[in-house]
Amino acid sequence: MKRLSLLLFIGLLAGLSYHAKAQFITKEELIFLTSEWKGERFPDGRPKVSDELIERAKKIGLDEAWQVLNNRGYTQQFDGNFKMIYDDVPVIGRVVTATFLPSRPDLEKNIKERGWGNGYMGNTNSWPIQVLEKGDVYVASTFGKIEAGTMIGDMLATSIFSKTGAGVIFDASVRDVRGIMKFVPGFNVYARDFHPSFLKDVVLTGFNTPTRIGNAIAMPGDLVISDRSGVLFIPAHMVQQVIEVAEFLDRRDTYSRYVLRIGRYQSGQIDAEWTSEIKEDFLSWLRENPEMGSMTRAELDKIMEERTW
Repeated sequence: MKRLSLLLFIGLLAGLSYHAKAQFITKEELIFLTSEWKGERFPDGRPKVSDELIERAKKIGLDEAWQVLNNRGYTQQFDGNFKMIYDDVPVIGRVVTATFLPSRPDLEKNIKERGWGNGYMGNTNSWPIQVLEKGDVYVASTFGKIEAGTMIGDMLATSIFSKTGAGVIFDASVRDVRGIMKFVPGFNVYARDFHPSFLKDVVLTGFNTPTRIGNAIAMPGDLVISDRSGVLFIPAHMVQQVIEVAEFLDRRDTYSRYVLRIGRYQSGQIDAEWTSEIKEDFLSWLRENPEMGSMTRAELDKIMEERTW
């Protein structure tokens, strides 16, 4: 009994240690802010979108996903005007957020002393890296600072990529692009600009809290997808719905181009509400093209009934 009690106590301390290190808001507050999410969570309360959905999200279009969100009232989820290391390597994964403000001595002193006491090391821009896991994306708001707003160089990029296998999204700048490309191939950056300076006069004030990336709102546990146009933050509880509709839109568009090209239907027929004949033809086309995925008639009817595009 004593051994069991000791193990429970050690487990409680470990949980408290992780909790203290993982965020600046309580687990209860994070769960409250993301209460629409009903699935699995990380120990700190962050929604844990499944790996399977992340893989499916890599195949959908940002425009289609944006359309689904926008039509359901999520109108502040996209932002553009980023610079990237690679134009053709999207950054996709579960969001870990960080918010930085201009520093002042008393604020920085108190935050750093508390963080160091809770087990963090180094400057505050490296703290979120310590909790990253496979499939995570480090998303940081640094009020668009360019000179002395460089969140990472090749060393921190190496650490991030080894932990997550994904890139980063910064409303800030990044340094040492040459080193990142040489030593961390495949690691992509969405940043406002690149600059040779070192990070200076900023301090982490929000960790796994709601943050703003340009015109977009990002929440811990969101699924972020990206392409050359910019980044889109999908609320965790909307991910499966967005992916399913986006997958259908991709199938529908591919099918529509095909039947219009061969003259089977007219554009007015395809753009209007589908008849039973077109629906059956679409399902037959899916069976002939299994790489496009499958749907039942019931699933097709349901998604067409909910049509908002």
